[in-house]
Amino acid sequence: MPERRPFVRLPTDVYPVNYGLRLKPDLIDLTFEGKLEAAVEVTQGTNQIVMNCADIDIITASFVPEGGEEINATGFNYQNEDEKVTLCFPSILQKGSGSLKIDFVGELNDKMKGFYRSKYTTPSGENRYAAVTQFEATDARRAFPCWDEPAIKATFDITLIIPKDRIALSNMNVVDRKPYPEDHSLVEVKFATTPIMSTYLVAFVIGEYDFVESQSSDGVTVRVYTPVGKAEQGKFALEVATKTLPFYKDYFSVPYPLPKIDLIAIADFAAGAMENWGLVTYRETALLIDPKNSCASSRQWVALVVGHELAHQWFGNLVTMEWWTHLWLNEGFASWIEYLCVDHCFPEYDIWTQFVSADYTRALDLDALDNSHPIEVDVGHPSEVDEIFDAISYSKGASVIRMLHNYIGDEDFRKGMNAYLLKFQHKNASTEDLWECLEQASGKPIAAVMNSWTKQMGFPIIVVDQEQHGSDRVLKISQKKFCASGPRNDENCPNWMVPISICTSEDPSCTKMKVLLDQPETTVNITNIAPDHWIKINPGTVGFYRIQYSTTMLESLLPGIRDLTLLPVDRLGLQNDLFSLARAGMISTVEVLKVMEAFVNEPNYTVWSDLSCNLGVLSSLLSHTDFHEDIQEFIRDLFTPIGMKLGWDSKTGEGHLDALLRGLVLGKLGKAGHKATLEEARRRFKEHVEGKQTLPADLRSPVYLTVLKHGDSTTLDTMLKLHKQADMQEEKNRIERVLGAIPAPDLIQRVLNFALSEEVRPQDTVSVIGGVAGSSKQGRKAAWKFVKDNWEELHNRYQGGFLISRLIKLTADGFAIDKMAAEVKSFFESHHAPAAERTVQQCCENILLNAAWLKRDAEDIHQYLLQRKAPPV
Repeated sequence: MPERRPFVRLPTDVYPVNYGLRLKPDLIDLTFEGKLEAAVEVTQGTNQIVMNCADIDIITASFVPEGGEEINATGFNYQNEDEKVTLCFPSILQKGSGSLKIDFVGELNDKMKGFYRSKYTTPSGENRYAAVTQFEATDARRAFPCWDEPAIKATFDITLIIPKDRIALSNMNVVDRKPYPEDHSLVEVKFATTPIMSTYLVAFVIGEYDFVESQSSDGVTVRVYTPVGKAEQGKFALEVATKTLPFYKDYFSVPYPLPKIDLIAIADFAAGAMENWGLVTYRETALLIDPKNSCASSRQWVALVVGHELAHQWFGNLVTMEWWTHLWLNEGFASWIEYLCVDHCFPEYDIWTQFVSADYTRALDLDALDNSHPIEVDVGHPSEVDEIFDAISYSKGASVIRMLHNYIGDEDFRKGMNAYLLKFQHKNASTEDLWECLEQASGKPIAAVMNSWTKQMGFPIIVVDQEQHGSDRVLKISQKKFCASGPRNDENCPNWMVPISICTSEDPSCTKMKVLLDQPETTVNITNIAPDHWIKINPGTVGFYRIQYSTTMLESLLPGIRDLTLLPVDRLGLQNDLFSLARAGMISTVEVLKVMEAFVNEPNYTVWSDLSCNLGVLSSLLSHTDFHEDIQEFIRDLFTPIGMKLGWDSKTGEGHLDALLRGLVLGKLGKAGHKATLEEARRRFKEHVEGKQTLPADLRSPVYLTVLKHGDSTTLDTMLKLHKQADMQEEKNRIERVLGAIPAPDLIQRVLNFALSEEVRPQDTVSVIGGVAGSSKQGRKAAWKFVKDNWEELHNRYQGGFLISRLIKLTADGFAIDKMAAEVKSFFESHHAPAAERTVQQCCENILLNAAWLKRDAEDIHQYLLQRKAPPV
């Protein structure tokens, strides 16, 4: 890799107090003009001012000391690599207050970062552009020269000059809207002064939108802005937002600090959403819900994302991390509390069980790799910052906060949170500051416990054995680092401070005992427990670790899966642990297949969902063998009973989770080639296409997937036609994600070309290519070749940004022969993707792990699948 100059933060000799910012975007030429007048403090005499600036041309710059003469800058030195500019002055700027004036111009880019353009179609079919922003992490500097670091907070006075038939929004409410003197087709829109805030949270949007509006019970005006003609689709999010603001106010005991909050759907948007203070931006699919055409999983997704972004209004916006090293505090916390909030709004979603499948197990999988990283990472250069927006910051962050909340207890946790928010409001804080507040509130050694989880990467596997002594049970518990490649005998093995809970079959939902494991091993004595009672570690699957039980302990737990005496979340956790132990070579995969067969009576959606994911991983692995069909048969056998029980049509009295389960099971059966499911899917698809009987939203994904997986060019043509006709982005995405299932090589190629066409929004290209890679062995090869062949265009599209990392992960992760790891590695040695360096290393590691797994277990799996079918002798 080319060596970078060491990264240096901005000098502190001049800092901003207030930014007066006037921006005039041109929505036809796709450029903008800007005027900055910043009130600054000079803390020590200097003849230069260093700021962040990228892709902006400065026309003039001057400094006016308070009560003094204007001093014009004599030079602007751009350090493009560092995204900085140095303004040079002919004389020393003296200590004290002053005003910095800069006139500049820039381009409304198409990179979905900074001040960028977003394409939309008017109801009459005309293509137009909106001008919108995305500044986190380091892109405010693309909209105006600024001190673009989270700890350099200031207030902002924003004025936007826009065509008078457009809407302008920013963080604060509009205080004045008047004709622009130089051009009467324009208006000047002035917004109220913001509180003291970081640059990455500033936002503005200029475009055409409708909105729905409501008032939260604590008096905040909430609006959801939608594309023109779709105001109706904002109602669900509006409901969630108006319920959520009072919930957080109550939870934190701190009121929402602004007069209004807007939530707005942006057509071209790289992330899921962005928590700009008072003006939260979203992908259309993360905000818009159509009562008729949106499926249950979309409603749930919208509720979670709204909960996540609104949590940031306190945690992140009111109190901000001091530097990106502490990003996880923002993201981990918001990713945890979004579930608390959705559980409050929609108890029927059973959302905490879903957390375990969606976040907790994902984080465990990533964090078992040698190329994982600690939650807290020292970062400097912007491309390093981009790279930490990953499952460790979000999902492991959320998981350790869930574990911490459980360890402290809700009451003390809230007390500590409130103290933290009050102490640091309008300021910046670090991880240590939060620990200190929680420690004072709870009297527990929070910093000591949590440092082991945030400052070192990985997590332990807890090894448990037991002996019965009379009416007592003695447990021997030890910890060592869990590695995806299997146990290691390292001398300097890290240790964790592990809060361990224990329950017994007497009451599986109640913790009988808690210990803090702060050394490599310990023994625990449990009194009054009958020899035939089982013991389970980590009830609720809250602790961030894997468990390896002794054979007898495991055998006593397994009936609890079949007879459902174990809680759903614990049935899920047990199966997931065993699956990852098999991948690490600590047990045979055959053992896991036997356990999976015990789930035949399983009623719970999330348990099925996790099981389904793991079977998907296994199916993908075995696509490299000649007995792929045998694992399909295993999947059909496992899912048929629940499929028959659910049937195709929803019954009265069913709820959210039944809809999710039906979609999951039918999709799984259809994909695996279950004959009756395939026939029914084709029949319903035909009626849907002919307009006789529209498919309910919850059945569309499974039906589309099934007909494509077993389809031909006619099927693909029909799907592409449905895609073109779809009015909702949700429906377009639903189709884009499954197109890759088409089996024929020439059609796979068509799908890949479609991914880069005008028909697919740039942020969605990645999921089309990923869908191809994940669907079959042919698809995987074709998608990887496609990424290599189109690398320049793809990299240019998503440079920096986490979409490039996601693309690489989706296309390179599934291979299972050693030489592919070498190929991936060498490709990225000659095609640099700095923001995805770690992702590339993780992919290579995963490929080698897959290859080892296949070598180790393939033959045994094959034998087991064969003898399952053999008639009994």
